[in-house]
Amino acid sequence: MDVFVKRREIATAGSIAEALGMFEAEVRFYREIAPEIGIRVPACYHSEISAEGTLLELEDLSAWTLGADPEAAAHLLADLHNRWTDKVAIRWPWIRPIGAGDGLVERLYAETWPRLAARDDLSPTVRALAERLVGNVATAERQLLTAGPLTLIHGDASAQNLRTSPTGEIALLDWEDVSAAPGVLDLGWHLLTSVDPTLWPTTIATYRSGTGTNTDAALQAVLPSLVVQGLLSLANHASTSPEAEAWRRRLDAAAELLNN
Repeated sequence: MDVFVKRREIATAGSIAEALGMFEAEVRFYREIAPEIGIRVPACYHSEISAEGTLLELEDLSAWTLGADPEAAAHLLADLHNRWTDKVAIRWPWIRPIGAGDGLVERLYAETWPRLAARDDLSPTVRALAERLVGNVATAERQLLTAGPLTLIHGDASAQNLRTSPTGEIALLDWEDVSAAPGVLDLGWHLLTSVDPTLWPTTIATYRSGTGTNTDAALQAVLPSLVVQGLLSLANHASTSPEAEAWRRRLDAAAELLNN
């Protein structure tokens, strides 16, 4: 049996990982939530939380294909969110709420924006949106509460954390960001990180049909917060790189949705 071993040392003091208890949350996810989550996740064979950090021994899905068809991913997310709407805080009161760590993100964005502002590869629309978000990250986080009922969300539903089996089964990996939040937050992050903008309408429609969510209003509520994360990710790539070009296209699409 192939096993994927995931070790995390104690999070650095003052880091987002420490503030959010990310490593411990993933262990608790596999111990308490995974057995009844109702969607495909890696099997967990062993877990530890110790003075040295955390340890997970998980089913190795590296032979599966990285990512997933966007509409199939939207179906999976809709299934997850429908199962746990209005149940998370009661079932798992320890789970991370909206707003945890937003002060750290606010400071990180304020520190990063001058470097991004000096670049010449942002469209005027994205640049204007990015400037409005300086000093308003906490406000954008609070706006998430208007995006729909709380449910169990993955928190980082990018293609990087999706795997597709040879038979088309999709699994969600890496649950360090598991949270209680409106489900459309997962959809928005999946779009912004992983879906070509030409496929956004069909992906959004698939999620809407699966949840009954007013996705237009919900995305308006979550995209400012997600754009902050997207800009922080863009800052890690040279302006001439293919990764930066892909981020710019998706950020442009997000800004266009917000302007509609």
